[in-house]
Amino acid sequence: MASAIDAALAAYNIGWKCAIPMLRLNHRLRDGWDQRTLDGGLPAPADLWIQAASGGEAYLAWEVLKDLSPPPGSSLRVLATTATRQGYETLCRAAEDIGARKSGVAVQPWYFPFDAPQIMRRVVGHVRPRCALILETEIWPGFLSACRCHGVRVLLANGRMSTRSLGGYMAWPAFFRALAPERVMAVSETDGRRFGTLFGRERVWVMPNIKFDRMATAGPVTRKNNPLRDVIPPKADFVVFGSVRKEELAEVASLAAGLMRAKPATVIGLFPRHMHHIELWRKGLHQAGLTCVLRSGLSGPAAPGTVILWDTFGELVPAYGLAAAAFVGGSLAPLGGQNFLEPITCGVTPVIGPYWKNFAWVGEELFEQGLAVRAANAPTALDALTKLLDHRPSRADVATRGRAYITDRTGGARAVRKQVADFLNKD
Repeated sequence: MASAIDAALAAYNIGWKCAIPMLRLNHRLRDGWDQRTLDGGLPAPADLWIQAASGGEAYLAWEVLKDLSPPPGSSLRVLATTATRQGYETLCRAAEDIGARKSGVAVQPWYFPFDAPQIMRRVVGHVRPRCALILETEIWPGFLSACRCHGVRVLLANGRMSTRSLGGYMAWPAFFRALAPERVMAVSETDGRRFGTLFGRERVWVMPNIKFDRMATAGPVTRKNNPLRDVIPPKADFVVFGSVRKEELAEVASLAAGLMRAKPATVIGLFPRHMHHIELWRKGLHQAGLTCVLRSGLSGPAAPGTVILWDTFGELVPAYGLAAAAFVGGSLAPLGGQNFLEPITCGVTPVIGPYWKNFAWVGEELFEQGLAVRAANAPTALDALTKLLDHRPSRADVATRGRAYITDRTGGARAVRKQVADFLNKD
């Protein structure tokens, strides 16, 4: 079996060698190219390596790092890697924040190297971490085999696995079991069973989702302290369409147009999940007969009846803070949904579509308590939004009840820190 796995890794390495020259044509992979290929050198040695795939996972890494403590009388060096520019920028902010705390923890952000076994053996052998923390589902054979080769203990935490993903891995279960993390901490019993099927139940635990920890301290911001106060008219019906995806463009454009017909003075803030699709959204909104302006082009309040197409990063949560209602995307097409806890922490009741399986960990009770609304399609989402505009829930009440719901489910980051400390302290 060992020889079969070695042969598979050798073939995998050849595949990467052939693919890397073509990957340079991908504009999203050009960022950090010298770090992905190691052409620009190697990261510094570290005690802990954290892999966070993109922006969302990078925020989870930040949550773990906030209260991570080095052993008494020593420091802790952390290499934090990601595959995307958004993730890298988030890790850079996290590194500054952790450094300012002067806790003895030093964080080096880096782009995750390409998973060619040859590249991974080189970088893991140089960094020599005592522990690797993988957030959510990052099962990279090259990385895992290099960690195993160099005796690095691997923890996969906040783990999620779909039935479809499990089916793919089960095409060769012996291969993935041979590379299995030492410990898997899944966010639900269902995810835990799937990981257990692949890696063995004996190495799987269930933990609270770290995303609850990240939301626990969030809350409404007064208008005078909101950085968008000069962009949104104070008495406007401002509705946020958050994290919408290109696959649901037609449904979202129809929803926005219907809302404008029902409430002509509304201002809509539309936030694409992927910024490089801005032009696609601009054309789609124009075809739906909507008046559209780019956020970057606004120097004063938006006019009533306008859709603000958000082309700047980092302003979704402040926008929720001024919204009278919100629709959260990724949910009108079978995409799994996007984070609809954020508007709740800002005191806004979110409306989502029927597809939200990626956020099933949030729990059905959220809907039963009226903290969020599920709609079967775009027309019923429109009906829900207009009802919320006509009968607005108390922002303070939504935020208070939402905070209580979230606080009851925190503790994930603490559980991960404890397991990381156990791994680091093992001889």
